[in-house]
Amino acid sequence: MTTILTMVGVAVGLGNVWRFPYMMGSYGGSAFLFVYLAFVFLFGIPAIMGEWALGRQTRRGPLGALAAAFGSKGRWLGGCLVVTVFVANSYYLVIIGNVVYTLAFSVATGFRAGTLEKYQRGLDNGWLQAGITVALIGTAMLVLALGLKRGIEATSRWFVPFFGATFLYLIVTALTLDGATAALREFLVPDFSLMTPTNIFAAMGQAIFSLSLGGTFLVIYGSYLRPQEKIPSSAIGTALGDVGAALLAALFLVPTTLIFGLELSSGPQLIFGTLPELFAVIPGGRVAGTLFLTALAMMAFLSSVAAFQVLVGAARDSFGFSIGKTLAILGPAQALIMLPSAFNPAIIGQLDLVFGSGMQVLGSGVAMIGVGWGLGRSTLLRQVFGDAGAGGLLPRTIAVWIRWVVPAAMALTLMLYLSQIWSP
Repeated sequence: MTTILTMVGVAVGLGNVWRFPYMMGSYGGSAFLFVYLAFVFLFGIPAIMGEWALGRQTRRGPLGALAAAFGSKGRWLGGCLVVTVFVANSYYLVIIGNVVYTLAFSVATGFRAGTLEKYQRGLDNGWLQAGITVALIGTAMLVLALGLKRGIEATSRWFVPFFGATFLYLIVTALTLDGATAALREFLVPDFSLMTPTNIFAAMGQAIFSLSLGGTFLVIYGSYLRPQEKIPSSAIGTALGDVGAALLAALFLVPTTLIFGLELSSGPQLIFGTLPELFAVIPGGRVAGTLFLTALAMMAFLSSVAAFQVLVGAARDSFGFSIGKTLAILGPAQALIMLPSAFNPAIIGQLDLVFGSGMQVLGSGVAMIGVGWGLGRSTLLRQVFGDAGAGGLLPRTIAVWIRWVVPAAMALTLMLYLSQIWSP
């Protein structure tokens, strides 16, 4: 249970609450939702198994794990994936800073009439947002210094249950509003004709991003898994917890946003443009807004700490740095690279499509090839199912799926998306 709570804490965050609703609103509505769910179960869960197996077999982060799978070229591949995490975490931290600012404003004002303009000025203040983000980076460094057990696992045991309880309260609040169930039913009728190659790519990217796949996060956490840990059940539990968090967010956000005539497709600024207006008008908005933003800030922070853990592992594998030396270099470097996003948040959407979708889909595909072909079928079976369970029909079928189908699906999704971008 501790493993599942920790991994749900890693996986659940802005991908479920900030990213999922606006991606769903922008890329096909409920059709996107159903395609996303299919991708999670068909490709996401097997990919979790594969990435954990790669990490547990090598006991290394992405650099060392891919080097073991591919030789010297694997280290370069791992380096590219680590850079992806470094860049993605830079704008992710800015978004978390925006959430913390919004939470403080909600506590202070409840978004009462006449305060939204003042809120927007603070949100647009690059120096203020950069300062909050620097404070978050310092807090993340402290959690990392405490280590996996005392820092990340202990924090997850508190944050994950709080998140679930908060969103159950918010859903009950939302569904008791007049017209909420009718609006939700209407939204959930899918129109699959909307699922263009770009939208399909976005759904696959969301599944990969939301589960923290990409050949980085789960590889390094796999390196900490005990030999007796049952990978299949933990992978299913992690995916169900992550999907559950996304659905909880959608069950609150979709009906309330539609009832009050707000824009679900407003893009990356959804929770900072639409939600303050929502909390200003719904009954009990001050309490609802404060709880929502507290839960979101907690879970998003855990995901960012996981990103830092990837970077710490890469520094250890490449240079043999101690944790103290790594954090002394990593903190200021991350603070520097987040500045463009803090002062120009319009670039976050473009960065997220490249680093949050494209590179993570590519990275997870590389990890599947690494564990399935670089380390070999027998190693994959042994790590996922153990020596006793590796010979059955189901394990052999799942091994074929991980080695052939999952990387092929990821490659096809990327090619469909790139072909549409480059077509005249």
